[in-house]
Amino acid sequence: MSTPSDPPSGSDEERERLIEAAAGAFRGRDPHGNIQSHPAWYDLDEAGRAEAYERALRLRAMEAALDPQGLSTTARAVLLRIRNRKA
Repeated sequence: MSTPSDPPSGSDEERERLIEAAAGAFRGRDPHGNIQSHPAWYDLDEAGRAEAYERALRLRAMEAALDPQGLSTTARAVLLRIRNRKA
């Protein structure tokens, strides 16, 4: 039985979902092409944002380790944008 001070049922799952979403590589863009923060970032508290950041670092390192050129998805996206500007 929960008490009024207990977190709502499912809050751990929701927090994990938000952290996973915020740590992912996908970022939307506004109409001008500017990269946007993931909306989940704003729903996390400071500790959750720190955890998402640390998880993102680990994920990008794993991506780079698996890539033949040692690049993460973020690095590939940045390079693609740079190359497209020069074209």
